[in-house]
Amino acid sequence: MTDLAPDLVPVRRALISVSDKSGLIDLGRALDAQGIELLSTGGSAKALREAGLTVRDVSEVTGFPEMMDGRVKTLHPGVHGGLLALRDNPEHLKAMHEHGIGAIDLLVVNLYPFEAAVTQGSDYATCIENIDIGGPAMIRAAAKNHGFVSVVTDVEDYAPLLAELEAQGGHTSYAFRQRLALTAYSRTGAYDAAVSGWMAGALDEPAPRRRVFAGTLAQTLRYGENPHQSAAFYVDGSARPGVATARQVQGKELSYNNINDTDAAFELVSEFAAQDGPACAIIKHANPCGVARGGTLKDAYERAFDCDRTSAFGGIIALNQVLDGATAEAIAGIFTEVVIAPGADEDARAVFAGKKNLRLLVTGGLADTGAGGLTFRQVSGGMLVQDRDVGRVTMDDLRVVTRVRPTEAQMRDLLFAWTVAKHVKSNAIVYVKDGATVGVGAGQMSRVDSTRIAARKSLDMAQAMGLPAPLTEGSVVASDAFFPFADGLLTAAEAGAKAVIQPGGSMRDDEVIAAADEAGLAMVLTGMRHFRH
Repeated sequence: MTDLAPDLVPVRRALISVSDKSGLIDLGRALDAQGIELLSTGGSAKALREAGLTVRDVSEVTGFPEMMDGRVKTLHPGVHGGLLALRDNPEHLKAMHEHGIGAIDLLVVNLYPFEAAVTQGSDYATCIENIDIGGPAMIRAAAKNHGFVSVVTDVEDYAPLLAELEAQGGHTSYAFRQRLALTAYSRTGAYDAAVSGWMAGALDEPAPRRRVFAGTLAQTLRYGENPHQSAAFYVDGSARPGVATARQVQGKELSYNNINDTDAAFELVSEFAAQDGPACAIIKHANPCGVARGGTLKDAYERAFDCDRTSAFGGIIALNQVLDGATAEAIAGIFTEVVIAPGADEDARAVFAGKKNLRLLVTGGLADTGAGGLTFRQVSGGMLVQDRDVGRVTMDDLRVVTRVRPTEAQMRDLLFAWTVAKHVKSNAIVYVKDGATVGVGAGQMSRVDSTRIAARKSLDMAQAMGLPAPLTEGSVVASDAFFPFADGLLTAAEAGAKAVIQPGGSMRDDEVIAAADEAGLAMVLTGMRHFRH
């Protein structure tokens, strides 16, 4: 092959073998109208013939019938020689002539629906059967030879292909073939990632020697965390409800920070099942600034809002039930970036219609916060991979270690505070009273500082609301990790907390428990921590 591939290459012969038949007939007719010979296999050939098109079977080219339930049909020099031959290499042309191999200028392939089989919960044997072999082999061959061959792997590229052929008089340009090759290699890479990821799970292998992650572009973003950073949003094909699968009803395009914060909000509110009553989470910079249960959805929102009205401005609101008109009216009272909920009724949509910049997302359900899965984070030169934090505790898991026992109402608040603390950046301190956060301290290097910040914000809110005492008076408090010293605990007691939930496990647990007893606090240990960095 010369150093420079030709720009325009004519398309005279196409091989079509697709699992997804969407748009197949229209594509076949358009190619036929261009005078392009059609080769095809199995169901694709049958569909094209039934549409009245002339199609040559690949088995005629290879001299072998499809066999082994279709497992072997395109793995043959008659196919791969036609895809891989360099048209400007005399030796390649000679081999094609000697062996009767015709050039294939266009390959249209989409793969067996392996990802769909996994998503549907198919058994091991079914998933294995849905691993495509011939398709990826042809795609990689055509993509490698993109100097002469166009390869299409996605239905959404049919229209651009036909537009290119129309504009170039039955030819494709080198730049166009390069872009198709990039998409093709990305597709086979993502396919192999799906297979290897599924197999690691099927074999219960938590740390395979090589780990591959893949995604499909959902949105090119205006910028990243800051305007000087470029960014894009990719989805992994999961059906789990959340920001990646939500439908945007209205509002501006989501930004990088919107997506990140909305995910944090929805993951938190999904901890509270809809059947257990309304709940609301308000997020700012990936940390909750207010979370509450309520008798109604509006009540839950207002109680969450009252935790920190200042931080809630320009925040993200997540709800665990269908958004109604009354709640929408309350939310519309301040500037909000995004509202995400399982659904939104007509009254709510009518209210938000007047807020053109507010993004409304509906998910169709809550995320399964007990489901497994992986999270990953890039570090310099590598990747950290771990299971999603699905740890939970119940009343029966709590161990009372103080002379004073929590009341039933305090126990409920302690579990609520513990659930919220799981979603607060460490060091995390969460004060709760009557099913609502009343102070949140997040992301501090010192746990004492988190305790003080949360208490101070509570005091500020009480003063702003004209209340005689801080909101933390009579509250319970959760710490995402143990108190290494008694100082953080005593700071919470000074703020008015009466009961504490924390993991325990410090070398000074006895000292901390003794301090709690002296302060008249009730304290329970979970035996589980919830670091979040």
